[in-house]
Amino acid sequence: MMGLEEPRKENFLLQFCDVMRSFLKYTGMIVTVKTKEELIMAFNLRNRSFLTLSDFNKREMEYMLNLAEDLKKAKYAGTEAKNLEGKNIALIFEKSSTRTRCSFEVGAKDEGAHVTYLGPSGSHIGHKESVKDTARVLGGMFDGIEYRGFSQRNVETLAKYSGVPVWNGLTDEDHPTQVLADFLTAHEVLKKPYEDIKFGFVGDGQDNVSNALMLGAAVMGMEYHVVTPKELNPTKEVLDKANAIAKETGAKIVVSNDVKEDVKGMDVIYADVWVSMGESDDMWEKRINLLKPYQVTMDVMKATENPNVLFEHCLPAFHNLDTEVGKEIYKKFGLKEMEVTDEVFESKHSVVFREAENRMHTIKAVMVATLGEQG
Repeated sequence: MMGLEEPRKENFLLQFCDVMRSFLKYTGMIVTVKTKEELIMAFNLRNRSFLTLSDFNKREMEYMLNLAEDLKKAKYAGTEAKNLEGKNIALIFEKSSTRTRCSFEVGAKDEGAHVTYLGPSGSHIGHKESVKDTARVLGGMFDGIEYRGFSQRNVETLAKYSGVPVWNGLTDEDHPTQVLADFLTAHEVLKKPYEDIKFGFVGDGQDNVSNALMLGAAVMGMEYHVVTPKELNPTKEVLDKANAIAKETGAKIVVSNDVKEDVKGMDVIYADVWVSMGESDDMWEKRINLLKPYQVTMDVMKATENPNVLFEHCLPAFHNLDTEVGKEIYKKFGLKEMEVTDEVFESKHSVVFREAENRMHTIKAVMVATLGEQG
């Protein structure tokens, strides 16, 4: 039998998608594939790794975000399908985690997968066994691998040699799964198209979350401001990569050192911790002195001149003295609050806990898109 000519193939796919969409809507099922283009794109995401947002285009990111919305609705409705039934997933954590670990474990279980957790002392990766060798070992046992650790090179090596999808749960340079949750949360609350949402990151411009936000905003055609001390301006490498993408997508990337002036018009103000745990007291003191003028206060929120501005944070946040670390910081440096005040954190502007929940839905979407039957 002769194959369909190309125009007839496209028409058939469009008609097929229309019929299936109508049928699924009629039966009350969740619809994630809406057009021929999305159908084709969905197949293209199968077996892809998720290492950094600059590896994807706008349509691919929108597909994952739309899928996350659909999977979230399905979870709330109790109509989840087991898109990862029979899959085995390895979770490698060289760093401690609450949201990322729980999101992968709960998300995988919801979709029917089995997970194996390998903590800081649970594997030989990079110590007794090279990352390359570990990749080939785990790739022969598992269908997908998540990595949360220090080196971006490690997650790239895992992806290169494992032969299965690898997902970046965080490195010192990047945090792409976090940004999907950040974008989805803003989109849900503001009811705006992604390209119309303006993000302002206030704090350390070399932070891994800021790097990921910048790249994600560039891909999505968004406006993104980094408001930071000059000493902590984004690295040339990340900024050049973001600007190159922005030229293609129409995104606007702004680096500034003036808080009050350059948060005007923002839809979202974003903050992250100033110093990683384990740093010396000298480093803490240096960073606090540098970043204290960039604390997100209610005055910063008002400076946006946007009454509906949102506050986002990847968490955990040092906004009071309710933690051992918070008490230690107060004892040594006299600060009751750090990157964000308690007033902002607990205000109507704050969507941090919705954002935290959306980590699970977006991570689930990444796994399903790259490993499941919908991918």
